[in-house]
Amino acid sequence: MDLVTGWTGRTACVLQAALRMSNETFAEHLGIAVRTVSGWHKKPTLVPKSEMQQLLDTALEQASPPVKARFAQLVNDAADAGPVDPPVDDQAAADAEVRLSTDPNIGAALEWLDKHAHWEPGTSRRDVASRLARLDVRELQGRASRRGRVDQRSVAQVLGKYYGERTARHGRYAARFGSDIEAETSILTSADWLDLECPLIASHDRLAVTSAADADMSLDDDAAGRAAQRLAETLAMGTRLVDMPLYRLLGVDVSPGSIRGSVGVTRFVEYAVTMDLLEGELIDVIAADAGSAHEALPLRDKYLPDVASVVDVSSRLCAGGPLALCAIARPASPFRGEADYVLLVQERSGHVLNAARRLAVIPKGFHQPMTDLRVDAQVGATLRREMEEELFGREDIDNTFGDQRTADPMHPSRLSEPMRWLMENPSALRMECTGFGLNLLSGNFEFPSLIVIDDEEFWSRYGGQVEANWESAGLRQYSSLDGDLLGELVRDVAWSNEGLFALLQGLRRLGQIGGERASLPPIEWEVR
Repeated sequence: MDLVTGWTGRTACVLQAALRMSNETFAEHLGIAVRTVSGWHKKPTLVPKSEMQQLLDTALEQASPPVKARFAQLVNDAADAGPVDPPVDDQAAADAEVRLSTDPNIGAALEWLDKHAHWEPGTSRRDVASRLARLDVRELQGRASRRGRVDQRSVAQVLGKYYGERTARHGRYAARFGSDIEAETSILTSADWLDLECPLIASHDRLAVTSAADADMSLDDDAAGRAAQRLAETLAMGTRLVDMPLYRLLGVDVSPGSIRGSVGVTRFVEYAVTMDLLEGELIDVIAADAGSAHEALPLRDKYLPDVASVVDVSSRLCAGGPLALCAIARPASPFRGEADYVLLVQERSGHVLNAARRLAVIPKGFHQPMTDLRVDAQVGATLRREMEEELFGREDIDNTFGDQRTADPMHPSRLSEPMRWLMENPSALRMECTGFGLNLLSGNFEFPSLIVIDDEEFWSRYGGQVEANWESAGLRQYSSLDGDLLGELVRDVAWSNEGLFALLQGLRRLGQIGGERASLPPIEWEVR
C-alpha cells in the first residue's frame, strides 16, 4: 500500500467513505463482521491484525481510479488537519454523508418525515443535509457532557412539577430502602401495577397482537424541525438508528400473576423522531435552568401534556419494553465469602438512543418482534432474546447490525452455550415480572422484571462468558449479601428512572425468595 504505511481504524474508515459504502456493505465487501467495521469507527487509532491489513490492501488495490483518488484526498485532508478528538474529523463528516446517501434506515426516516410533515418528497433530505453541514460536533460533544451532569433526581423532580399531584389511581413510584434511603422516580404507576410476581411463561405472559390504526403523528413546523435536527445529529455523532419493527402498546391489564393486553406494530424510526425527543428536550432545559425547566417544554406540551395523555396509550405512540435485574447464584468462595447471588448493573453506552451514559439493570431492551409476531409479543420472549444479545454475545440477533434472515433465531440449535444450558435445565431459571409503569420522561411502557439463576453450576461454568455488548460502557457486580453497598447503589444519582424502578422492585422480590443467599433490608414502595 503506497498511500498509507499501515492501516488504522481511521484509514480503514476513510476507505469505506471513499467507496461510499455503509457499515454493512463495507463489511460484506471485505468479508468480515459488521461489528469489526463499527469497532474501527469507535477506535480510530486501532491497528488491525496483519490478515485484516491484507484485506484492506487488496480492497484498495482493486478499487477504481476515482475511489483511489477520493481515498488519497481524504487521507491528505486528515493529515493536513492534524490530530483531532474523534469523531471531530473529516472522516466523521464523510461517514455522515455516506449514511445520508446510502443508509436505508436514514432513508426510511426521511421518507416518514416528508409524509408526516406534509413536505414534498426530498425536502427532509435537503433540510437534514443543510443542518448537518452547519453542525459543530464539538458543541454536540459538549452538550452530551452537560446532559451527563443532569441526574435522576432532577429529572424526577422536574417531571413531578410538570405533571402535578397524583390522580385518584396513578402516581409516581417512590421507595424506601432500609430505614434511611429514599428514592423517587418519574415512573407513573399504581398499587395494582406493582408486586405482580408474574412468571414470564406463556400461561401467564399474554400480550396479544392486534391491528390498529396508526397514532396521529402529524408534525407541525417546530416538531418537524426537531425531527430533522435529530437525524442530522444522529449522522454527525455516528449514532446507530435502525428501522426495525416495534411493538406499540394499545392496552394493558396487569394483576398479580398475569400480564394481559394488546399491542400493535409500528416502526422504530417513527419513535426515534417523535417520542424519543422528549428526553433530550427535558435534559437540555434542566441543564440550562432546573428551576424553571417545567415551563419550557414545547414538544412535551404537544406529545405528552398531562397524565391523561400518558395513560391513554391507545391514542398515542407508546413504545417500551422489559428490563430485568439479573441475579446469578454463586458458590461460597474462600476469597469472596459465603454463597450469594451476583447482581449485574450496566453503565449504558453513549452510542444508544435513550438512557445514554446512565446506570441500568441488564438486560434492557425494546419490546419488538423478530420473526413471529404473536409469540414474540410475550414480555419473556424479549427478555430471553436480550439475555442472548446483551449478556451471552449473540451478535446475529442484534438487529442494529443487519437484517434478520433466520426463520427461528431462538431455535435450540442456534442458542449460545450458556442459554442452551438454561433451556435444558429449566428449573435453574426463574423469570418474573415485578411490576408495570409508564415512564413520564419518554411515555414508554416499562415492565420491570427479575431474572434468577438458582443453580451455582451456571456461574462456575459460564460466569467468565457473561459479557455486556456494545450497548454498555461497562458492567458492575454486586453481592446480594452486601446491603450496605446496595444502599449506596440505590443512592447513586446516575440511574435512569426506569433502571432504578426495576432495581428496587427486583431487590424487593429477591429479598422474598432469595433465602440465605440474600441479606437485604426491607424495601417499601409508595405511589406519590
